Amino acid sequence: QVQLAESGGGLVQAGGSLRLSCAASGRTFDSYAMGWFRQAPGKEREFVAAINRGGGYTDYADSVKGRFTISRDNAKNTVVLQMNSLKPEDTAVYYCARTSGYASRWREVSLYDYWGQGTQVTVSS
Repeated sequence: QVQLAESGGGLVQAGGSLRLSCAASGRTFDSYAMGWFRQAPGKEREFVAAINRGGGYTDYADSVKGRFTISRDNAKNTVVLQMNSLKPEDTAVYYCARTSGYASRWREVSLYDYWGQGTQVTVSS
């Protein structure tokens, strides 16, 4: 059983920063690409960012490009989402997830086989 656990969410003011972490169990962490998704009330789950197995290739949603940075440390089985210049529209539950899919399909929710429980991010105005 693969387990993913997000942490680092909270309440911040617009313009502030948060650092989300995702800790993965198991010994095959470096065999999979990892992604971050978010879901706000009344909205569908949407792609935020993803990173390949080795950490050398990343992709971001247009809405977060230039503000968020995804990274990973395979020695520690962790993936991080650094969020800067936060906006109220970033408010959502943030999930990390695992995929073996190609980068061209990273934005497809159905290609992720394991998900964390989510962590709440609230950005006040």
